[in-house]
Amino acid sequence: MQERRYDLDWLRVIAILLLHLFHCAMPFIAEWDWHLKNKETSYLVLECNYFLSRWRMPILFFISGIGTIFVLNQKSVLHFIWQRTKRLLIPLLFGMLMIVPAQVYFERIYKGANYTSYLDFYPSIFTTTVYPEGNLSWHHLWFIAYLFVYSLLAIPFILFFKSAKGITFTNKVATLCDKIGMIGFGVILAIAGFLYFWYPNETHAFVDDWAGFTKYFLYFIFGAFIGINPIFWKNLEHNRKLNLKIAFFSMLLINYLRWNDKEPIWDIDTPNALFLSLLVLSAWFWVIAFLGYAKKYLNFTNKFLQFANEAIYPFYILHQTFIVIIAYYIIQTQDDILSKYLFLTFVSFILSFGFYVFLIKPYKITRFLFGMKTHQDKK
Repeated sequence: MQERRYDLDWLRVIAILLLHLFHCAMPFIAEWDWHLKNKETSYLVLECNYFLSRWRMPILFFISGIGTIFVLNQKSVLHFIWQRTKRLLIPLLFGMLMIVPAQVYFERIYKGANYTSYLDFYPSIFTTTVYPEGNLSWHHLWFIAYLFVYSLLAIPFILFFKSAKGITFTNKVATLCDKIGMIGFGVILAIAGFLYFWYPNETHAFVDDWAGFTKYFLYFIFGAFIGINPIFWKNLEHNRKLNLKIAFFSMLLINYLRWNDKEPIWDIDTPNALFLSLLVLSAWFWVIAFLGYAKKYLNFTNKFLQFANEAIYPFYILHQTFIVIIAYYIIQTQDDILSKYLFLTFVSFILSFGFYVFLIKPYKITRFLFGMKTHQDKK
Protein backbone atom coordinates (compact mmCIF):
# COMPACT_ATOMS: atom_id res chain seq x y z
CA MET A 1 0.00 0.00 0.00
CA GLN A 2 1.22 3.51 -0.86
CA GLU A 3 2.67 5.38 2.10
CA ARG A 4 0.56 8.41 3.00
CA ARG A 5 2.13 11.71 2.02
CA TYR A 6 1.43 14.13 4.85
CA ASP A 7 3.15 16.97 3.03
CA LEU A 8 0.40 16.86 0.41
CA ASP A 9 -2.23 16.92 3.16
CA TRP A 10 -0.57 20.03 4.62
CA LEU A 11 -0.46 21.73 1.23
CA ARG A 12 -4.13 20.98 0.58
CA VAL A 13 -5.17 22.40 3.95
CA ILE A 14 -2.99 25.49 3.56
CA ALA A 15 -4.16 26.13 -0.01
CA ILE A 16 -7.85 26.02 0.94
CA LEU A 17 -7.32 28.23 3.98
CA LEU A 18 -5.58 30.72 1.68
CA LEU A 19 -8.52 30.37 -0.69
CA HIS A 20 -10.76 31.43 2.17
CA LEU A 21 -8.66 34.56 2.66
CA PHE A 22 -8.73 35.11 -1.11
CA HIS A 23 -12.53 34.99 -1.29
CA CYS A 24 -12.92 37.19 1.77
CA ALA A 25 -10.85 39.83 -0.02
CA MET A 26 -12.87 39.73 -3.24
CA PRO A 27 -15.52 42.32 -2.22
CA PHE A 28 -12.76 44.86 -1.57
CA ILE A 29 -10.36 44.56 -4.49
CA ALA A 30 -10.15 47.05 -7.34
CA GLU A 31 -10.67 46.11 -11.00
CA TRP A 32 -11.90 42.54 -10.56
CA ASP A 33 -15.62 41.89 -10.62
CA TRP A 34 -17.31 39.66 -8.04
CA HIS A 35 -20.78 38.80 -6.74
CA LEU A 36 -20.83 41.69 -4.25
CA LYS A 37 -18.56 44.72 -4.17
CA ASN A 38 -17.78 47.22 -1.45
CA LYS A 39 -18.17 50.89 -2.41
CA GLU A 40 -14.49 51.55 -1.67
CA THR A 41 -11.94 49.14 -3.14
CA SER A 42 -8.20 48.65 -2.74
CA TYR A 43 -5.39 48.12 -5.22
CA LEU A 44 -3.16 46.81 -2.44
CA VAL A 45 -5.64 44.05 -1.64
CA LEU A 46 -5.77 43.35 -5.38
CA GLU A 47 -2.02 42.70 -5.37
CA CYS A 48 -2.33 40.11 -2.61
CA ASN A 49 -5.06 38.29 -4.51
CA TYR A 50 -3.18 38.58 -7.77
CA PHE A 51 -0.22 36.74 -6.25
CA LEU A 52 -2.42 33.99 -4.81
CA SER A 53 -4.27 33.64 -8.10
CA ARG A 54 -1.04 32.63 -9.85
CA TRP A 55 -0.76 29.24 -8.14
CA ARG A 56 -3.54 28.47 -5.63
CA MET A 57 -5.83 26.53 -8.02
CA PRO A 58 -3.00 24.91 -10.02
CA ILE A 59 -1.52 23.39 -6.86
CA LEU A 60 -4.92 22.07 -5.76
CA PHE A 61 -5.47 20.38 -9.12
CA PHE A 62 -1.91 19.02 -9.06
CA ILE A 63 -2.42 17.49 -5.61
CA SER A 64 -5.78 16.09 -6.71
CA GLY A 65 -4.05 14.36 -9.62
CA ILE A 66 -1.60 12.75 -7.21
CA GLY A 67 -4.49 11.56 -5.04
CA THR A 68 -6.20 10.10 -8.09
CA ILE A 69 -3.33 7.83 -9.02
CA PHE A 70 -2.95 6.80 -5.38
CA VAL A 71 -6.58 5.60 -5.39
CA LEU A 72 -6.39 3.88 -8.78
CA ASN A 73 -3.25 2.07 -7.65
CA GLN A 74 -5.30 0.41 -4.93
CA LYS A 75 -8.80 0.08 -6.44
CA SER A 76 -10.46 -1.16 -9.62
CA VAL A 77 -11.70 1.31 -12.22
CA LEU A 78 -15.35 0.71 -11.31
CA HIS A 79 -14.61 1.18 -7.61
CA PHE A 80 -12.69 4.34 -8.45
CA ILE A 81 -15.63 5.78 -10.44
CA TRP A 82 -18.04 5.02 -7.59
CA GLN A 83 -15.62 6.54 -5.09
CA ARG A 84 -15.29 9.71 -7.21
CA THR A 85 -19.08 9.87 -7.55
CA LYS A 86 -19.54 9.78 -3.78
CA ARG A 87 -16.65 12.13 -3.13
CA LEU A 88 -17.35 14.69 -5.87
CA LEU A 89 -20.62 14.38 -7.78
CA ILE A 90 -22.97 13.97 -4.81
CA PRO A 91 -21.51 16.97 -2.87
CA LEU A 92 -21.63 19.00 -6.11
CA LEU A 93 -25.33 18.30 -6.68
CA PHE A 94 -26.15 18.84 -3.01
CA GLY A 95 -24.17 22.07 -3.00
CA MET A 96 -25.90 23.39 -6.11
CA LEU A 97 -29.32 22.75 -4.54
CA MET A 98 -28.70 23.65 -0.90
CA ILE A 99 -25.48 25.66 -0.44
CA VAL A 100 -24.93 27.86 -3.50
CA PRO A 101 -28.48 29.26 -4.02
CA ALA A 102 -28.06 31.56 -1.01
CA GLN A 103 -25.09 33.18 -2.75
CA VAL A 104 -27.15 33.83 -5.87
CA TYR A 105 -30.05 35.19 -3.80
CA PHE A 106 -27.93 37.76 -1.98
CA GLU A 107 -26.25 38.77 -5.21
CA ARG A 108 -29.63 39.28 -6.86
CA ILE A 109 -31.09 41.41 -4.09
CA TYR A 110 -27.82 43.36 -3.87
CA LYS A 111 -28.29 44.20 -7.56
CA GLY A 112 -31.92 45.20 -7.05
CA ALA A 113 -33.97 42.07 -7.68
CA ASN A 114 -37.42 42.24 -6.10
CA TYR A 115 -37.71 39.00 -4.14
CA THR A 116 -39.80 39.14 -0.98
CA SER A 117 -37.78 36.41 0.73
CA TYR A 118 -35.39 33.53 0.11
CA LEU A 119 -38.39 31.19 -0.15
CA ASP A 120 -39.75 33.42 -2.89
CA PHE A 121 -36.42 33.25 -4.72
CA TYR A 122 -35.61 29.53 -4.35
CA PRO A 123 -37.99 28.06 -6.97
CA SER A 124 -36.31 30.25 -9.59
CA ILE A 125 -33.24 28.00 -9.62
CA PHE A 126 -35.47 25.44 -11.36
CA THR A 127 -37.49 27.82 -13.56
CA THR A 128 -34.72 30.04 -14.95
CA THR A 129 -31.67 29.19 -17.02
CA VAL A 130 -28.16 28.72 -15.66
CA TYR A 131 -26.11 31.51 -14.09
CA PRO A 132 -25.33 34.31 -14.85
CA GLU A 133 -28.52 34.82 -16.86
CA GLY A 134 -30.49 32.51 -14.56
CA ASN A 135 -30.21 31.41 -10.95
CA LEU A 136 -28.90 27.84 -11.12
CA SER A 137 -25.16 27.77 -10.47
CA TRP A 138 -22.28 25.92 -8.91
CA HIS A 139 -20.28 29.12 -8.23
CA HIS A 140 -17.11 28.17 -6.30
CA LEU A 141 -17.99 24.48 -6.60
CA TRP A 142 -16.75 24.59 -10.20
CA PHE A 143 -13.56 23.11 -8.76
CA ILE A 144 -15.48 19.97 -7.77
CA ALA A 145 -17.25 19.76 -11.14
CA TYR A 146 -13.95 20.00 -13.01
CA LEU A 147 -12.32 17.46 -10.70
CA PHE A 148 -15.06 14.93 -11.40
CA VAL A 149 -14.72 15.30 -15.17
CA TYR A 150 -10.91 15.26 -14.94
CA SER A 151 -11.03 12.07 -12.87
CA LEU A 152 -13.00 10.30 -15.60
CA LEU A 153 -10.91 11.71 -18.46
CA ALA A 154 -7.69 10.74 -16.67
CA ILE A 155 -8.53 7.03 -16.33
CA PRO A 156 -6.87 5.90 -19.61
CA PHE A 157 -3.83 8.08 -18.90
CA ILE A 158 -3.42 6.65 -15.42
CA LEU A 159 -3.91 3.08 -16.61
CA PHE A 160 -1.07 3.71 -19.04
CA PHE A 161 1.11 5.21 -16.30
CA LYS A 162 0.55 2.01 -14.30
CA SER A 163 1.41 -0.34 -17.19
CA ALA A 164 4.89 -1.72 -17.82
CA LYS A 165 5.38 0.60 -20.81
CA GLY A 166 4.04 3.50 -18.81
CA ILE A 167 6.38 2.84 -15.90
CA THR A 168 9.35 2.64 -18.30
CA PHE A 169 8.30 5.90 -19.97
CA THR A 170 7.78 7.64 -16.61
CA ASN A 171 11.20 6.52 -15.37
CA LYS A 172 12.88 7.86 -18.53
CA VAL A 173 11.18 11.24 -18.16
CA ALA A 174 11.98 11.33 -14.44
CA THR A 175 15.64 10.54 -15.12
CA LEU A 176 15.79 13.29 -17.75
CA CYS A 177 14.18 15.76 -15.34
CA ASP A 178 16.72 14.78 -12.72
CA LYS A 179 19.40 16.11 -15.10
CA ILE A 180 17.74 19.21 -16.57
CA GLY A 181 15.00 20.06 -14.05
CA MET A 182 11.26 20.11 -14.62
CA ILE A 183 11.08 23.01 -17.06
CA GLY A 184 9.64 20.68 -19.72
CA PHE A 185 6.30 20.50 -17.93
CA GLY A 186 6.25 24.29 -17.79
CA VAL A 187 6.90 24.50 -21.54
CA ILE A 188 3.91 22.24 -22.21
CA LEU A 189 1.78 24.47 -20.00
CA ALA A 190 3.07 27.57 -21.80
CA ILE A 191 2.16 26.14 -25.21
CA ALA A 192 -1.30 25.21 -23.96
CA GLY A 193 -1.55 28.69 -22.45
CA PHE A 194 -1.77 30.23 -25.91
CA LEU A 195 -5.43 29.15 -25.83
CA TYR A 196 -5.93 32.24 -23.66
CA PHE A 197 -5.59 34.35 -26.81
CA TRP A 198 -8.91 32.90 -27.96
CA TYR A 199 -10.49 32.18 -24.55
CA PRO A 200 -9.11 34.92 -22.27
CA ASN A 201 -11.78 34.64 -19.57
CA GLU A 202 -12.04 31.58 -17.35
CA THR A 203 -15.78 30.95 -17.13
CA HIS A 204 -15.47 27.90 -14.84
CA ALA A 205 -18.58 26.61 -16.60
CA PHE A 206 -17.01 24.30 -19.24
CA VAL A 207 -18.60 26.53 -21.91
CA ASP A 208 -16.00 28.73 -23.66
CA ASP A 209 -13.43 27.77 -21.01
CA TRP A 210 -11.02 25.80 -23.16
CA ALA A 211 -7.96 27.69 -21.90
CA GLY A 212 -8.73 27.29 -18.21
CA PHE A 213 -10.06 23.75 -18.64
CA THR A 214 -6.90 22.66 -20.48
CA LYS A 215 -4.52 24.35 -18.05
CA TYR A 216 -6.04 22.77 -14.96
CA PHE A 217 -6.35 19.37 -16.66
CA LEU A 218 -2.63 19.46 -17.44
CA TYR A 219 -1.85 20.21 -13.79
CA PHE A 220 -4.09 17.31 -12.82
CA ILE A 221 -2.41 14.92 -15.26
CA PHE A 222 1.06 16.13 -14.27
CA GLY A 223 0.16 15.38 -10.66
CA ALA A 224 -0.86 11.85 -11.58
CA PHE A 225 2.26 11.38 -13.74
CA ILE A 226 4.69 12.70 -11.15
CA GLY A 227 2.78 11.46 -8.11
CA ILE A 228 4.27 8.10 -7.22
CA ASN A 229 7.69 8.29 -8.88
CA PRO A 230 10.42 8.88 -6.27
CA ILE A 231 12.85 10.30 -8.84
CA PHE A 232 10.53 13.24 -9.49
CA TRP A 233 10.18 13.92 -5.76
CA LYS A 234 13.91 13.73 -5.25
CA ASN A 235 14.24 16.37 -7.98
CA LEU A 236 11.55 18.61 -6.46
CA GLU A 237 13.14 18.46 -3.03
CA HIS A 238 16.71 18.89 -4.27
CA ASN A 239 15.89 21.84 -6.57
CA ARG A 240 13.42 23.59 -4.28
CA LYS A 241 15.71 26.61 -3.70
CA LEU A 242 16.39 27.08 -7.40
CA ASN A 243 12.70 26.71 -8.27
CA LEU A 244 11.76 29.25 -5.60
CA LYS A 245 14.40 31.66 -6.87
CA ILE A 246 13.02 31.42 -10.41
CA ALA A 247 9.45 31.83 -9.16
CA PHE A 248 10.42 34.85 -7.04
CA PHE A 249 12.23 36.75 -9.78
CA SER A 250 9.64 35.87 -12.40
CA MET A 251 6.99 37.43 -10.15
CA LEU A 252 9.14 40.55 -9.76
CA LEU A 253 9.37 40.83 -13.54
CA ILE A 254 5.61 40.34 -13.95
CA ASN A 255 4.87 43.07 -11.43
CA TYR A 256 7.47 45.40 -12.94
CA LEU A 257 5.67 45.13 -16.26
CA ARG A 258 2.25 45.53 -14.65
CA TRP A 259 3.09 48.45 -12.37
CA ASN A 260 4.92 50.42 -15.06
CA ASP A 261 2.20 50.00 -17.68
CA LYS A 262 4.48 47.83 -19.79
CA GLU A 263 2.12 44.88 -19.68
CA PRO A 264 1.35 43.98 -23.33
CA ILE A 265 -2.11 44.60 -24.71
CA TRP A 266 -3.86 41.25 -25.04
CA ASP A 267 -3.36 40.47 -28.74
CA ILE A 268 -1.71 37.70 -30.72
CA ASP A 269 1.85 38.91 -31.19
CA THR A 270 5.34 38.19 -29.89
CA PRO A 271 5.30 40.49 -26.79
CA ASN A 272 2.00 38.99 -25.66
CA ALA A 273 3.20 35.46 -26.32
CA LEU A 274 6.30 36.10 -24.20
CA PHE A 275 4.29 37.72 -21.40
CA LEU A 276 1.75 34.90 -21.39
CA SER A 277 4.57 32.35 -21.26
CA LEU A 278 6.09 34.27 -18.35
CA LEU A 279 2.80 34.10 -16.45
CA VAL A 280 2.43 30.37 -17.04
CA LEU A 281 6.03 29.47 -16.23
CA SER A 282 5.98 31.61 -13.10
CA ALA A 283 2.93 29.74 -11.83
CA TRP A 284 4.57 26.38 -12.57
CA PHE A 285 7.72 27.26 -10.66
CA TRP A 286 5.70 28.48 -7.66
CA VAL A 287 3.86 25.15 -7.63
CA ILE A 288 6.96 22.96 -7.81
CA ALA A 289 8.82 25.16 -5.32
CA PHE A 290 6.04 24.72 -2.75
CA LEU A 291 5.92 20.99 -3.46
CA GLY A 292 9.66 20.72 -2.89
CA TYR A 293 9.64 22.64 0.39
CA ALA A 294 6.62 20.70 1.62
CA LYS A 295 8.34 17.41 0.83
CA LYS A 296 11.37 18.56 2.81
CA TYR A 297 9.68 20.04 5.87
CA LEU A 298 6.01 19.01 6.06
CA ASN A 299 5.99 15.24 5.69
CA PHE A 300 4.73 14.65 9.24
CA THR A 301 1.39 14.47 10.96
CA ASN A 302 -0.12 15.69 14.22
CA LYS A 303 -3.58 16.03 15.75
CA PHE A 304 -4.25 19.34 13.99
CA LEU A 305 -3.55 17.85 10.55
CA GLN A 306 -5.65 14.78 11.30
CA PHE A 307 -8.60 17.03 12.17
CA ALA A 308 -8.03 19.58 9.41
CA ASN A 309 -7.51 17.03 6.65
CA GLU A 310 -11.02 15.69 7.22
CA ALA A 311 -12.63 19.08 7.85
CA ILE A 312 -11.15 21.02 4.95
CA TYR A 313 -13.41 19.62 2.21
CA PRO A 314 -16.73 20.45 3.93
CA PHE A 315 -15.17 23.77 4.93
CA TYR A 316 -14.44 24.48 1.27
CA ILE A 317 -18.00 23.65 0.23
CA LEU A 318 -19.47 25.96 2.89
CA HIS A 319 -17.09 28.89 3.10
CA GLN A 320 -18.06 31.08 0.15
CA THR A 321 -21.76 31.01 0.95
CA PHE A 322 -21.09 32.42 4.41
CA ILE A 323 -18.72 34.98 2.91
CA VAL A 324 -21.34 36.26 0.46
CA ILE A 325 -24.09 36.41 3.10
CA ILE A 326 -21.97 38.33 5.61
CA ALA A 327 -20.45 40.54 2.91
CA TYR A 328 -23.93 41.62 1.81
CA TYR A 329 -24.49 43.24 5.20
CA ILE A 330 -21.03 44.59 6.03
CA ILE A 331 -20.48 46.37 2.70
CA GLN A 332 -23.46 48.54 3.64
CA THR A 333 -21.68 49.83 6.76
CA GLN A 334 -19.39 52.85 6.96
CA ASP A 335 -16.39 51.02 8.43
CA ASP A 336 -12.99 50.96 6.73
CA ILE A 337 -11.89 48.15 4.43
CA LEU A 338 -9.52 46.53 6.93
CA SER A 339 -12.19 46.32 9.64
CA LYS A 340 -14.68 44.84 7.21
CA TYR A 341 -12.17 42.34 5.88
CA LEU A 342 -11.10 41.15 9.32
CA PHE A 343 -14.70 40.82 10.48
CA LEU A 344 -15.72 38.98 7.32
CA THR A 345 -12.76 36.61 7.53
CA PHE A 346 -13.26 35.78 11.18
CA VAL A 347 -17.03 35.34 11.19
CA SER A 348 -17.22 33.33 7.96
CA PHE A 349 -14.46 31.05 9.26
CA ILE A 350 -16.25 30.50 12.57
CA LEU A 351 -19.55 29.78 10.84
CA SER A 352 -17.99 27.33 8.37
CA PHE A 353 -16.08 25.64 11.18
CA GLY A 354 -19.12 25.55 13.47
CA PHE A 355 -21.40 24.06 10.84
CA TYR A 356 -18.82 21.37 10.18
CA VAL A 357 -18.32 20.47 13.83
CA PHE A 358 -21.96 20.57 14.94
CA LEU A 359 -23.99 19.63 11.85
CA ILE A 360 -21.77 17.71 9.42
CA LYS A 361 -19.09 15.73 11.23
CA PRO A 362 -21.32 13.86 13.71
CA TYR A 363 -23.98 12.53 11.31
CA LYS A 364 -23.77 9.83 8.67
CA ILE A 365 -26.15 11.51 6.21
CA THR A 366 -24.37 14.87 6.28
CA ARG A 367 -20.97 13.20 6.01
CA PHE A 368 -22.26 11.43 2.90
CA LEU A 369 -23.72 14.61 1.36
CA PHE A 370 -20.45 16.50 1.93
CA GLY A 371 -18.28 13.78 0.40
CA MET A 372 -16.75 12.56 3.64
CA LYS A 373 -16.00 8.99 4.56
CA THR A 374 -18.48 7.47 6.96
CA HIS A 375 -17.13 5.95 10.15
CA GLN A 376 -17.80 2.53 8.64
CA ASP A 377 -15.73 3.39 5.52
CA LYS A 378 -12.74 4.22 7.74
CA LYS A 379 -12.60 0.73 9.22
